[in-house]
Amino acid sequence: MIAAGSFFTFLAAGVPISFTLILLALVYIAITGNWILLQSLPQQFFGGMENYGLLALPLFILLGEFMNAGGIGRRLMALALALLGQLRGGLAYVNLVANMMMASILGSTVAQITIMSRIAVPEMVRAGYPKDVSVAITAAGGLLAPIIPPSMMFIIFGVIAQLPIGDLFIAGIVPGVMMFASFVLVVAWLGRRHGFPATPPMPVRARGRAVWDALPAAVIPVLIVGTILGGIATPTEAAAIAAAAAAFIGLFIYREMTWAEILPAFVNAGRSSAVVLFLIATAHVFSWVITFENLPAMVASWMQSLTTSPVVFLLMLNLLLLVLGMVIDPIPAIILIVPVFLPVATGVYGIDPFQFGVIICLNLTLGLLTPPVGTGLFTAALMSGVRAETIARLILPFLASIGLVLVLLAFFPQLSTALKDMF
Repeated sequence: MIAAGSFFTFLAAGVPISFTLILLALVYIAITGNWILLQSLPQQFFGGMENYGLLALPLFILLGEFMNAGGIGRRLMALALALLGQLRGGLAYVNLVANMMMASILGSTVAQITIMSRIAVPEMVRAGYPKDVSVAITAAGGLLAPIIPPSMMFIIFGVIAQLPIGDLFIAGIVPGVMMFASFVLVVAWLGRRHGFPATPPMPVRARGRAVWDALPAAVIPVLIVGTILGGIATPTEAAAIAAAAAAFIGLFIYREMTWAEILPAFVNAGRSSAVVLFLIATAHVFSWVITFENLPAMVASWMQSLTTSPVVFLLMLNLLLLVLGMVIDPIPAIILIVPVFLPVATGVYGIDPFQFGVIICLNLTLGLLTPPVGTGLFTAALMSGVRAETIARLILPFLASIGLVLVLLAFFPQLSTALKDMF
């Protein structure tokens, strides 16, 4: 109780969330008197950044810098605009489609929000969209990343659960389409509420030119997905290959990026990565404190004693993960949760591990946009200059739509298993 009170006190005092998590760990150590834990605290802090999957994050952010400098991201936006721009509120739908394209490139919610905040938000603001709503739509679109391949979350889950990564990618296709469709409905509602402007219709010749110009940019998602699914490269290596390809396209094909812009791109990527990785490291320290108390194992035992229904178990698990995702970063949470709950889900309730994996990855990613930790939420605020509290309020309809998708996935396992079984 004292630790929980300290947590909210630090937040109310305006202490940055990363430092709040470190201070909370120190408060817990002082309350319990386990001063020996202080010797392990630095090790746990750096251990939070030693996950191999995190190496892809700086490279994906660098890819975003090259895409932005080389005009690649803008051409993908132009491609989406050529397809959907004539609709009222077209740029909002273009934002979602571009996010879906980026999800097939990046596979990381934080990296995707970082890139799209630089590309999509300025375009929407110039067209007359409210800046806070534009940032909220962009941040919500980042939630497509953990479902649409290549998904970093699926890769980590597959390694821990010892499941084929390719099958996990296939299992996420239908839920990803469902999420995208629900987001389209939310954007349509927001368009009526905020009076989104109409985009002038694009001539047929200009539309064809946009498609032609986007072809080199379309090589990047094919390169990433192809090298990963073909077993040629890991996601980290694929990110490095894609970053090099983006630099080549920007320098020699589109010729919008100069050699002088390469070093600033590395510097910007380093700064953005430092902020995100520091927050992940402090979240790892906080999750270490929870693990030391053996809390996940006790909660799993308690849930098992409450119900024998697989659906009720998944609904209860969704509520637990939603709360857990608010205070723990998804990658440490997966490492913490999967070994505890997967045996219970498959052995006791007979739940398909792929259905379990899709629900786990989707639910935990919600924590990236929910306070108090909300790495993606604070990333969007950092990149756009809009207050995190404002973004958190505006993305509530998107979170509600994802909650509906999670309920459907719990009641109908075929949504995440039928396509995989078919192949």
